[in-house]
Amino acid sequence: TMPCELVLGNANYRPEMCGFNPPQGTYVHICGTDIVRDEKGKFQVLEDNARTPSGVSYVIENRHLMMRAFPDLAEGMRIADVDDYGRQLAGALSAVAPAGIDSPTVVLMSPGAYNSAYFEHVFLAREMGVPLVEGQDLVVENHKVFMRTTHGLAPVHVIYRRINDDFLDPKAFRPESTLGVAGLFEAYLRGNVTLANAIGTGVADDKAVYAYMPRIIKYYLDQDPILANVPTNICREPEGFQMTLDRLDELVTKPVGEAGGYGVVVGPSASKRELSELRAKLKADPANFISQPVVSLSVCPTLVRRAVEPRHVDLRPFAVTGDSTWVLPGGLTRVALRRGSLVVNSSQGGGSKDTWVVG
Repeated sequence: TMPCELVLGNANYRPEMCGFNPPQGTYVHICGTDIVRDEKGKFQVLEDNARTPSGVSYVIENRHLMMRAFPDLAEGMRIADVDDYGRQLAGALSAVAPAGIDSPTVVLMSPGAYNSAYFEHVFLAREMGVPLVEGQDLVVENHKVFMRTTHGLAPVHVIYRRINDDFLDPKAFRPESTLGVAGLFEAYLRGNVTLANAIGTGVADDKAVYAYMPRIIKYYLDQDPILANVPTNICREPEGFQMTLDRLDELVTKPVGEAGGYGVVVGPSASKRELSELRAKLKADPANFISQPVVSLSVCPTLVRRAVEPRHVDLRPFAVTGDSTWVLPGGLTRVALRRGSLVVNSSQGGGSKDTWVVG
């Protein structure tokens, strides 16, 4: 189906997880899948986000702003509500608590105020009605997790973690981490606490793994994907490597392990120097890259300064899984604010729009 080394050599692969089965077999509790529509109107999957997908706070806040600023636009329209996300997420996470826990305590674990997504951490904790904690607020005793409170230690059963695997537990992963909790991983392996999403799910974020996803679906489910991937050249394979080298100035080339649009080179708009540097990197480490044709993303009218102009967009819907799967009736529509740009990532200057599901 795909090369073993693609998983075993992945920076997010955790061999310590082998043989471990999380509650209800759920590894990905919150998933955000980036979807694009090409010039022919065909929907395609551009990217998977299975580790710590972000952006849902903007979905809810965009809706609040729209309804306050333009309430007349919604008159007479049945627009699906997005405000239920926090309750749905809290319920889903409670459903995957360790066995035997009837009233689980769920917390959202953040790296702290200096993290770029801290606003979302605060927002979601409030929407979910759960405590927002940092590593220093938690402690592990007898392989169980507790939260420090003004009334003493309180047990914690489910942690919605917004911290990368490496920093979760200095005893198990990076010893210099001050963001995690010593002993957390062992408590997790013993089934005393649930982590969402599961450790190691970052493997599914890898763009090289994405390229094999249609084959994975066919192999395990004996089905064809409902939504096709964007055609992808896998540079670790000789044919894909040569195709990428031959058409470097025509393709979009991406490093497999990066996120947020970092390292992406759009061939038609790249300088000769950028293409030369990319060619050298590609030859030095082909397995670190994939390439794709330039997808002419669909456009949406966008207010830019004092004019309405077309700007390219994509859509990130969010799915939440506990004892069943629920999909947010809306999603994060990301918009490339620079004229002609195809990069919608907020870290690269992109914006977002309110997205309505009407019925």
